[in-house]
Amino acid sequence: MTLNPLYTPNAPTRESLDALTGVTVLQFGVNWCGHCQAAAPFISEAFANFPDIKVIPIEDGAGRPLGRSFKVKLWPTLVFLVNGQEVGRVVRPTDSNVIFDVLNKLPKKVN
Repeated sequence: MTLNPLYTPNAPTRESLDALTGVTVLQFGVNWCGHCQAAAPFISEAFANFPDIKVIPIEDGAGRPLGRSFKVKLWPTLVFLVNGQEVGRVVRPTDSNVIFDVLNKLPKKVN
């Protein structure tokens, strides 16, 4: 899986995310963030082994309510959802292992 390294300002609504089925990861950050740029290779490495997981890069910041609804404070923040409910979170990963830890705890099959 090739991740889109660009965070998009066109965020989905909280309601649409809450209604999702399956596993989805929200990746909050901004394109100019040094922490986001430093974490990008670790994020790509981790998700390369999980091609069926949808990752949504979302531009966060002032005036962006979606990040506030998930209580995002630092970038990048990965929020792991199963059927629209948060089941895990990784903030400012400095290696791929912390991401693998959460990915490996996700259910193998989601109804």
